[in-house]
Amino acid sequence: MIALIRDSLWKQFGASIDMLHNAIDRWPEQKWNTTRRPLYVGYHTIVFLDYYLTIPPNGFSPALPYTTNDNWKGIDGAVDDMIPTDNYTQKQLLHYLRACREKCHTLITSLDEQTINERWIDESGTKNYSVLEILLYNMRHVQHHAAQLNMMLRKEINEAPKWVARAEEG
Repeated sequence: MIALIRDSLWKQFGASIDMLHNAIDRWPEQKWNTTRRPLYVGYHTIVFLDYYLTIPPNGFSPALPYTTNDNWKGIDGAVDDMIPTDNYTQKQLLHYLRACREKCHTLITSLDEQTINERWIDESGTKNYSVLEILLYNMRHVQHHAAQLNMMLRKEINEAPKWVARAEEG
């Protein structure tokens, strides 16, 4: 049974990551450089993808740093209070996303009866999930923001990437 769970979970989670990749990659460079919203949404999604794949999450540090702003007032579409420390390029985000995709594949393919039931608990203790549940939560989060980016692409350039039904291997 665990082999079926691993295989199905990877194919769907990997497809969500691939859809995020396609949405970020599809943004025209000129529009990427003139509006910050796609950067903020893409960045937020990738950082949390990485964070939720970190077991245990204590001491997590993203590959592309951010700052927080306690006085955040919705700066040009920033998500939550995470503000990238630089105007990261699509190439930088896609490189980070590829690393997270590999991390995700490695984690999922290494699941067994014991590790799938281990706990993922954030530092505040407000999120306390089994590894299986945090993976499903994470996949939903990635898909949510990939859909946002696709909707923004349709509005900006009247097209968006096609649906990805299943991920290929790692």
